[in-house]
Amino acid sequence: QVQLVESGGGLVQAGDSLRLSCAASERTFSTYAKGWFRQAPGKEREFVAASSWTGGTTSYADSVKGRFTISRDNAKNMVYLQMNSLKPEDTAVYYCTVYSGPYITTNPEYWGQGTQVTVSS
Repeated sequence: QVQLVESGGGLVQAGDSLRLSCAASERTFSTYAKGWFRQAPGKEREFVAASSWTGGTTSYADSVKGRFTISRDNAKNMVYLQMNSLKPEDTAVYYCTVYSGPYITTNPEYWGQGTQVTVSS
């Protein structure tokens, strides 16, 4: 059974930083593109960031560019999201995702259960 387990969420104040981590159970995922999405209360799920399997290509939502950084450790089959200068509008459930191959496409294939990030003003 495929498992993506997120960790690192929590309650922080505006301007603080958080680092989300995601562990993947499938060894083959170390060569797949990975990413992060989020869903705020009452809003649709939205793309946050993604990385090709080498990390050589990354993509970010305009709302997080310059503040968030996606990285990965393929040896550990992990993907991370470093979030700096957090804003209240970043409050959401954050989902780790894995795409169906080594490059970023429109829709991920696999989703984690999500981790809550709450940013107070």
